[in-house]
Amino acid sequence: MATNNEKIITVVGARPQFIKSAPVSHALRKYSKYHEVLVHTGQHYDRNMSETFFDELDMNPPAYNLGTGSGSHAEQTAKIMERFETVLTKERPQLIIVYGDTNSTLAGALTASKLHIPIAHVEAGLRSFNRRMPEEINRIVADHISELLFCPTKRAVLNLNNEGIKENVFYCGDVMFDAALEFSKKAEERGISHNRLEINKKGYVLATVHRAENTDNRQRLSNILLALQKVSRDLPVVMPLHPRTRKMIHYFALEDRLQGLSVTEPLGFLDMLYYEKNASLIITDSGGVQKEAYFCRVPCVTLRDETEWVETLEAHWNVLADVDSIEGINEPIRASLFFSGTRLNIDEYGDGRASQKIVQELERYLDRL
Repeated sequence: MATNNEKIITVVGARPQFIKSAPVSHALRKYSKYHEVLVHTGQHYDRNMSETFFDELDMNPPAYNLGTGSGSHAEQTAKIMERFETVLTKERPQLIIVYGDTNSTLAGALTASKLHIPIAHVEAGLRSFNRRMPEEINRIVADHISELLFCPTKRAVLNLNNEGIKENVFYCGDVMFDAALEFSKKAEERGISHNRLEINKKGYVLATVHRAENTDNRQRLSNILLALQKVSRDLPVVMPLHPRTRKMIHYFALEDRLQGLSVTEPLGFLDMLYYEKNASLIITDSGGVQKEAYFCRVPCVTLRDETEWVETLEAHWNVLADVDSIEGINEPIRASLFFSGTRLNIDEYGDGRASQKIVQELERYLDRL
C-alpha cells in the first residue's frame, strides 16, 4: 500500500485524456516507485466514450468516478471541483497530473492549486490564440498554475516562454504519438475481426464532429452534414456519432442530413485507430484526431477556424475549413483528396518515448520535495 507521499493522482474525463494518460500510466507502473490513483471525473459518461477505453488501453480501472456528467461549463467545472476536493483531502497525493484542455483539466488543476498540491500539465503550451474557445481558456489557466509543464512541441515551449513561463518546462514529445505507436498493431489485428462495415481500405472518408461551436449552431451543423453527403456520392463516409452531436441533430431536426452516411456509435480507441489508419481522408473538429491522422499518414480537413496543431498545417497534412458555408467545407475536401504537392514529416512530435521522459522528470521533481 502506497504511503501518502508516494501517491500521484491522475485526472481524466474525456476520450482524448484516456488515450494520452495510457502510455504515461504504463510508464509509471514500469519505471516509477510512485503509485498512481486514477480519478475519472465522469465528463464523458457514455460507455463507448469512457469505460471501453480503459479496457482496450490496459489501464487500471479508476479508483474514483466523480460522476459529474453533462451541464454548462460552469456547472460541470463546479461539480468536478467540489467532488475532487473530497478525493484530494482523503488521498493527500504528492502531485496531480492533468491532461489537455477540457473542463476536467481546468477543474482538477484549480482544485489542487487551492490545496497547494503541485500540478503537472501534460500537453502544456498549446495555443489556438482564440479565447472564444473554452479549451483555450482551460489550457491557459492550467499552464499558469502548474509546477511542471510537459510540452509536445518546441512551439509549445516558445508559447510558454512568451507568457513568462520558463521554469520546469520540458519538451518531451507527444504522448499521443506514444499511444499510436504502442497500439497500432493491436488496432490492426482487432480490425480484422471487428470491421463491421463493408468498406475497402483507402476507399472511404472518416468524419467526426463534436465541438460545441459546430454542434450547437444549426447552420454550421447543417453545412457540415450536407458537405459530408456530397462526399458520400463519391466515397463512403464513416461517421462515428458523438452523443452530443446526435442530440443536436435531433434537436435541430436534421436527421435527413444523415442519409447516405455510414453512421456508427462512438468507437473505442482501437477501432478508431483502425478506421483512421485505413481512411483516404479524415474530416474532423477534434484536436486529437488531427494528430492521429498525421500519425497514420492520412490527410485531414479540420472543421475549425484555427488549430493548436499548426505543424500539421505547415506540413500540408491538414487544412482548415470555413464551416460557415458548404463550399467552404467542400473546397478543402477536394483539395485534400486531389493534393499534388509534397507533404512533409513533422519531427517535433518526438521519438515515441514522451511518456518515459515525463515519468523521469516527475521522479526528479518529487524526489527533491
